[in-house]
Amino acid sequence: MVSASVKDVAALAGVSVGTVSNVLNRPEKVSADVISRVQAAIDELGFVRNDAARQLRAGRSRSIGLVVLDAANPFFTELARGAEDRAAAEHFTVLVGNSNEDAGREAAYLDLFEQQRVRGVLLSPVGNVVPRLEQLRGRGIPTVLVDRQTDNLSFSSVAVDDLAGGQLAAAHLLSLGRRRIAFVGGPSGIRQVADRLDGARKAIAEVPGASLEVLETESLTVLSGRAAGEAIRLRPAATRPDAIFAANDLLATGLLQGLMLMGDVQVPQQIALIGYDDIEFAAAAVVPLSSIRQPSALIGSTALELLLREASSEPGFVPTQVVFPPELVVRASTAG
Repeated sequence: MVSASVKDVAALAGVSVGTVSNVLNRPEKVSADVISRVQAAIDELGFVRNDAARQLRAGRSRSIGLVVLDAANPFFTELARGAEDRAAAEHFTVLVGNSNEDAGREAAYLDLFEQQRVRGVLLSPVGNVVPRLEQLRGRGIPTVLVDRQTDNLSFSSVAVDDLAGGQLAAAHLLSLGRRRIAFVGGPSGIRQVADRLDGARKAIAEVPGASLEVLETESLTVLSGRAAGEAIRLRPAATRPDAIFAANDLLATGLLQGLMLMGDVQVPQQIALIGYDDIEFAAAAVVPLSSIRQPSALIGSTALELLLREASSEPGFVPTQVVFPPELVVRASTAG
């Protein structure tokens, strides 16, 4: 079935295409009788206006692109919700893409958003995307990095201090008297993972006799955490870590399952466990998980606000880097 066009509406109503455009966009310029005739034609034909095309022609899209690392992670769900709530207040919509920690998928979404000429892009990047973002900016599409600090101060960013968060997590485990600490997370090319690990290293280096074992995972998922937990559980007790810092709460959830699957390892009595993000499920786990809290919704809403500010700015706009402090949340997985 062919959709009705503005020309079809104009012909049926007996008016010009320009008059139909005025009814749709500037009704104050048209008489009530004409509005009634045009509306009757619209109803009869089932005409639906193409706002996307209209905005593209005007060069003023009301859409924002958002690319997250892992849509299955509730942290990014909350981040997206924060961005969407702030966007709705300004009459924008948010188009969400999931890179799934894959640079190729990330690039495809950036290409798509460029083709759609979105007003701007929020991005939680997989790797170094600065050259690509500079291209987008050159085409009038600003970008704000989310959940990622940047060394390139020409871009705005909103994140939590992951170095401080990693240090906070490891320091908490050390304060419990644990000295054989394992860090579980990966891929190491993800900046957030690397920063959290560096923070843990810094805390452990300050305590004589403490050691850090790094166990890299293929992804930041429950399944990867479960596999790591099962591998640790199968090791002789004397060779196991006495504490684990997981790079996010999904990994920590999987680790908890893998360690306790056969009832062999008690958490936290034998191995204390802390995650990162403080997703809602962390408090509801079979052993409630200690975690490093990030204000996910606030990160999303703040990033959206910065993006709109840049998109509507005059030349000379100064990018802003917002860094929120992490917060330690102690639950049974370290405090039992």
